[in-house]
Amino acid sequence: MKVAGLSGLTVLELAVSVLLLSLAGLLYLLEVADPGPLPIRSMTQDLNNLREMFKALNKSCFILGASGETGKVLLREIVQSQLFTKVTLIGRRKLTSEDATRENVSQEIVDFEKLDEYASAFQGHDVGFCCLGTTKAKAGEEGFIRVDYDYVLKSAQLAKAGGCTHFNLESSKGADKDSSMLYTKIKGQVEAAIEELNFDRYSIFRPGVLMCDRQESRPMEWMARKLLVPVASLFPTAITTPMPVLVKAMLNNVILPSENKMELFHNKHIHELSKLGETKT
Repeated sequence: MKVAGLSGLTVLELAVSVLLLSLAGLLYLLEVADPGPLPIRSMTQDLNNLREMFKALNKSCFILGASGETGKVLLREIVQSQLFTKVTLIGRRKLTSEDATRENVSQEIVDFEKLDEYASAFQGHDVGFCCLGTTKAKAGEEGFIRVDYDYVLKSAQLAKAGGCTHFNLESSKGADKDSSMLYTKIKGQVEAAIEELNFDRYSIFRPGVLMCDRQESRPMEWMARKLLVPVASLFPTAITTPMPVLVKAMLNNVILPSENKMELFHNKHIHELSKLGETKT
């Protein structure tokens, strides 16, 4: 069926064209939306100097979820940058990767169902990185809540009791404790619950769709990421976040001075933060 006045266009072709234009418009709006300024104060020194000053403090850190995609990249960058004199991996199983077996990297194997019995694993760290998480599809609704809320919150509580002063949480774009969607609701609720623990510094990162090649098989996620590749090239901060961008933003933020007890980094902030210190050509 041809559409009158539009030579050669069928109803289906017109519908597809309208859909694509609408999608492009939405992505453009997401790309140009202003989340506000970076929630950090202006740097008075360049990033390299700040990095060396941070190293001189001989700080230690722990990583929750080092076996996951974000955790693996984060561990690799921490090891290569030598930001911390001691790195502890807290998880349910021992990792055997080259990064996990470095001299200054130790591992604490815990039972997340009995975390109170492993309080010592969380003691003596200055900085904590929480990259723990699962999905409803993988763990079911109860399992998802158990991991992304119960385990994360209990870990934060033990970290605070153990002396951690800067807690970093990998959350998700759209996190909202009042959301009608389970995933974003739980993410928002655990953000709020950890804030009440009153860390000296609490940094929340809300990335978009993480662009990475997972080792575990998730066919739908794999297909979605492939479809999002051209979107990411045209609208890089709209809905996607390359894994190295997220990790670099987290580590850049750690060495930056901040007067804020709580910092919330939206996807566009993450992209901006990851580029700090880069030489412009």
